[in-house]
Amino acid sequence: MDENDAPDRGAWLNEAEQSAWRAYLDSTRMLFAALDRQLAAESDLTLTDYDILVRLDEAPGGRLRMRELADLTLSTRSGVTRAVTRAEQAGWVRRVECEEDRRGMNAELTDAGRAKLAASAPGHVRAVREMLIDQLTPEQLSQLTEIGRRVQGKIDIG
Repeated sequence: MDENDAPDRGAWLNEAEQSAWRAYLDSTRMLFAALDRQLAAESDLTLTDYDILVRLDEAPGGRLRMRELADLTLSTRSGVTRAVTRAEQAGWVRRVECEEDRRGMNAELTDAGRAKLAASAPGHVRAVREMLIDQLTPEQLSQLTEIGRRVQGKIDIG
């Protein structure tokens, strides 16, 4: 169908828009899959595991409410619960009752989790550099940051 014949032009992407959308979507999917493979091969982690360890490491006291961890990792509560259970079984995380609200649970990074993160970070950062950062000029990197922030500001995931 020619885009001029479409009943509602706003419902269709033109060629340039479709090309940009597909390039973004495909490259993002490929990047996540490649980073997941790299972490699995070198560190026996998934990208989700790594993200959880990073978020906990950055949190005050290495501790976050489970719902807060789900929000930060853009996961569902059930998804983050399963991931934290795996990390807990590996000894990287422990669950601790929330002192402010006894119904809530916190995930807390253990010393073993910190060690796992420290061991896996160099390979992960190398892969991120090789696959993304080093492929962009400083201007493109700045544009990517601006684009990401603009898109994030428009999306309500609540």
